[in-house]
Amino acid sequence: MSVRDAFVTQGAVCATLGSPFMGRLMPLIGTRLSKGAVADTVLGWQGDPGASADSVPLRLAGALHALKLEGLALTDVYPPHDVDDDTLWAAVEHALVAHKKRLLNWLQIAPQTNEVRRSAPLIAALSVIAETYSGPVELIELGCSAGLNLRADRFRILTGPRSFGPASSPVTVQPDWHGAAPSEQTLSVAGRYGVDLFPIDPTSNEGRLRLLSYLWPDQSERMVMTKAAIDLARVEPASISRGDASEWLETHLSQEAPDRTRVVFHTIAWQYFPEGSKDRALTAMANHNGPLVRFSMEADGGNGARLTLTHYPSGEEVHLGRADFHGRWVEWDI
Repeated sequence: MSVRDAFVTQGAVCATLGSPFMGRLMPLIGTRLSKGAVADTVLGWQGDPGASADSVPLRLAGALHALKLEGLALTDVYPPHDVDDDTLWAAVEHALVAHKKRLLNWLQIAPQTNEVRRSAPLIAALSVIAETYSGPVELIELGCSAGLNLRADRFRILTGPRSFGPASSPVTVQPDWHGAAPSEQTLSVAGRYGVDLFPIDPTSNEGRLRLLSYLWPDQSERMVMTKAAIDLARVEPASISRGDASEWLETHLSQEAPDRTRVVFHTIAWQYFPEGSKDRALTAMANHNGPLVRFSMEADGGNGARLTLTHYPSGEEVHLGRADFHGRWVEWDI
């Protein structure tokens, strides 16, 4: 796939996922980008520019959005403003030149998203786990980014006529819910741990900006929800480590914790792990001495992502339903 094709394809994906603005911006850049240091770097990208590899379009989109969020550029052409393509492109082209050093630095870092809406099926899964296991749980997220969803038990979820979670929570998740709502359970969290190759610190201003920049400018609901989750992360601590997920998981699970049930979860992350790392992580969970449950929200070729629970040491797998990749809808089957 060429770089220009990657922008066009990314635009179509964004439009499908509810961002008309990105559906315009991505192909606009892909067709009109032509000169300057940033253009040379993007168009001459060494590697796969597509979404499943280097994600070059989202790298540049995040860099540009960061300029807007800081009030440095694009403030009159990005949402909520609605301008024609020529006006939008003129502002983007100016930003590419005026802020080239900043943009070039930003392009060197892979996009990092922390989709808070994916917490909806996770919260429901935690209710199922709390029905089965007594005592506190330890939350462990693989590919956690900034670890915002490690605080999912502190979020409030609305599932049609029912709601549960702390009424005072600053984070409210309201997916389009299909199926029976899970029962609300009292959940005691004994620890929050995450691992990522390139974790983001949500307690820092730089980390906050990076998380917000990769949201799409016309999706104000995601912006509000993520800001609230960042604020919550700043008062609800979690231990986030940098490293390979399987290696870290082996070490972490080797430390016995007989007073708790360990819940290992990952959402749209497993597909990026090397096969060897997947096998190693599965072995670590299977060999764990004590109750452990794995929650998975991952693509399987069907509509959206498949939701599953796996109980260890038995290895019993329970199908929970399906969910939109961004958590916009949930089909709950139990």
